[in-house]
Amino acid sequence: MPKGVRVAVIGGVFAVMVGGAGYGAYNLVSAMNGGGGSGAAAVRTGPPSAAEVEQASAKFLSAWEKGQAAQAATLTNDQAGAEPLLTAYGQSAHITDVRITPGAASGATVRFTVKATVSYQNTSKPLTYSSELTVVRGRTTGRALVDWNPSVLHPQLRTGDTLVTGESASPEIQAVDRDGAVLTKEKYPSLGVILDTLRQRYGDKVGGTPGIELSIHHQAQGVADTSLLTLAKGRAGTLRTTISASAQAAAEKAVRKFAQSSVVAVKASTGEVLAVANNRKDQFNAAFEGEVAPGSTMKIITAAMLIDNGVTSMNGPAPCPPSATWQSQTFTNLKGMQPNEHATLADSFLRSCNTAFVKLIDEKPLTDASLTQEAQERFGLGQDDWKTGIVSFDGKVPTVSGPDRAANAIGQGQVQMSPLNMASVTATAITGAFRQPYLVPPKLDGRQLATAKGLSANTSAQLRQMMRLTATQGTAAQAMAGLGGDVGAKTGSAEVDGQAVSNSWFTGFRDDVTAAAMTEEGGHGGTAAGPIVAAVLRSGG
Repeated sequence: MPKGVRVAVIGGVFAVMVGGAGYGAYNLVSAMNGGGGSGAAAVRTGPPSAAEVEQASAKFLSAWEKGQAAQAATLTNDQAGAEPLLTAYGQSAHITDVRITPGAASGATVRFTVKATVSYQNTSKPLTYSSELTVVRGRTTGRALVDWNPSVLHPQLRTGDTLVTGESASPEIQAVDRDGAVLTKEKYPSLGVILDTLRQRYGDKVGGTPGIELSIHHQAQGVADTSLLTLAKGRAGTLRTTISASAQAAAEKAVRKFAQSSVVAVKASTGEVLAVANNRKDQFNAAFEGEVAPGSTMKIITAAMLIDNGVTSMNGPAPCPPSATWQSQTFTNLKGMQPNEHATLADSFLRSCNTAFVKLIDEKPLTDASLTQEAQERFGLGQDDWKTGIVSFDGKVPTVSGPDRAANAIGQGQVQMSPLNMASVTATAITGAFRQPYLVPPKLDGRQLATAKGLSANTSAQLRQMMRLTATQGTAAQAMAGLGGDVGAKTGSAEVDGQAVSNSWFTGFRDDVTAAAMTEEGGHGGTAAGPIVAAVLRSGG
């Protein structure tokens, strides 16, 4: 947060308590203040009319334009939540000369353009942006009101955010890729939040000086401020990252084709992150921080466990029956998969046969803890000790009993991963060594990277060959078609509670580059997440 600036927090304790109450929250406040008229008056119901939408939006925008924060707040369905931010707009953010131009309504929604001036310490800059509001009917008053959300005031605002103008909390940085190419939010939109975080963490370590900015201060601890407008530039220090501009460009383009998708690419021999991209409705860096079931991509770790414990091998038995029951829960395969009682582990891996893996987890010497131990000791997962340079998730493979032990083995149950985790898993599988991924070289701030003992050469060779077969003869063949070099992959799909379709997963390698992607578009990994990974691998890193 800019230094020496008083701010108003959006949505305090009261707003949190009534946030779910929606329109009723406004009416409680209104009634307490004597609003809503006499009990005898008829309360209108139903959606607001076109005339009401026009009138309610015009009144609200006019009050906001004039700096009448309290008045504008009464024209929303959450006066307590709206007033602090509307007040901060003029006071803490120093935004003046506001002119708002509404567009034609689309139903109850009105888009509008804001043109204003930000002034601080004899420095002024114009500010222009667009947002939208929706008019709803108050449940008890029947009034047409603006449905309050901080994004009405600015599209990047979320509950708990504040708008402030002042000296930036962190000096500016000029982030560059591994070869010195400048990385900007404009050219690489997925890096926006990441660059803000890098500035917060490393701005004072690379020789920069702070400037004067309008920014969004986020209430959540550890979340970097988002700069909206620079009034006076500081001096930017240069921060070298591990990103490859070519791989990043390919990742940005690939995720745009699938909603709610994320991808990470890693240099297998070093752990350096070459690309990270997200295409999401929010600004969450799911590529690094996502915590979701990885589906059958988890079978890489499960296969390693089976090999390391002597249960079977790549060419050893792993029959694929139509169903398998583990402690009262029955597991099946994808529709249309033909059973194969004579299948090897390689056969069941490349076809992604669930039942083969479920049947094998009952073999001695395996225990409830075996998969957890494999994930932690060999693949470096689940110990909360990764230090990538920004916030990241280390994966979670808990020790469980009952049906979830079998579910965990096929990437469901209680297992959670991010694309970063699965790109690292693939790197460990094909090299035999765990090298913790990182985005900023650890020597900059003396970080100690996580360690794990990795895999034997024999286990690594078997995993690599099974992934090669999957990419050429199995479920990943379509997505990986046409890629030259040494290639391999594993597909997956994972059911998510409350989600109509399964998440699509895919992880693969080409020579020394690994990549993993997840998308909520649904479908099998080869048809949704697969093309994302293939596009990034095709770029060469």
